[in-house]
Amino acid sequence: MKPEVKGFFDEATYTISYVIADPKTGHAAILDSVLDYDQNSGKYATGSADKILAYIRAKGLKVDWILETHVHADHLTASAYLQEKLKAPTGIGADAGKVQAFFKGFYNAEADFKTDGSQFDHLFKDGETFQIGELEGRVLATPGHTAACVTYVIGDAAFVGDTLFMTDYGTARTDFPGGDANALYGSIHRLFDELAPDTRLFLCHDYGTSERKEYVWETSLAEQRAKNVHIHEGVSKEAFVKLRQERDKGLAAPKLILPSIQVNMRAGAFPPEEANGVSYLKIPVRTA
Repeated sequence: MKPEVKGFFDEATYTISYVIADPKTGHAAILDSVLDYDQNSGKYATGSADKILAYIRAKGLKVDWILETHVHADHLTASAYLQEKLKAPTGIGADAGKVQAFFKGFYNAEADFKTDGSQFDHLFKDGETFQIGELEGRVLATPGHTAACVTYVIGDAAFVGDTLFMTDYGTARTDFPGGDANALYGSIHRLFDELAPDTRLFLCHDYGTSERKEYVWETSLAEQRAKNVHIHEGVSKEAFVKLRQERDKGLAAPKLILPSIQVNMRAGAFPPEEANGVSYLKIPVRTA
């Protein structure tokens, strides 16, 4: 089956959120939503999420799921806000607790912060299936960028998160805690091996290139296998890992990594309010 896919590009974070709809029943899922956040002022807004809500209302869709491909490090998720509005369950990969366990210590989070993924309504296991109306979705564990990344295969479409970018941009970084270039190579080749060549691939980010100024976020499995600058057919694991690790050494941290993970590991909720009724995001101070 062929889902209807609508992408919403957030230029501030270069993130694409998706509404994935069953054209027969009008049921839908929201994937990788964005909460607008100004790190200079600490203020947040819901404009990006409200565009998704307006689209859902205009199309008369019934949202079955609010999904995440992973615990993002480059934008804050709007999943808690969307759940409040839509009453739909949230879902993420079953290994999200691995990410939470590391960052609980990193941020010295509250003692009762759970690292079992229970902030999300459902933890998808590798190979698990789910429904969006009459569309069947299937979950593939695709770690590498993080330990908990998943790909959602829905009809003829696959939503790969940060695993792959457009062919002229390459692949995801693997230098975050739990990231692994060897694992990423295996995950991408799993997609190459298990999905049909004409599978539509939808990406979580696009940054453009010096040659390509426009932003695009749909490609195909066949195109990735033939043209991806990092991992096209014929690239060995050793060559890929060497390239990926060398590139990662020169990358700056994403500008929203410190606030975003604190929210995203809580399924879109802010840390608990303190005695003055205000929620605070922490910035660890370290030596260079």
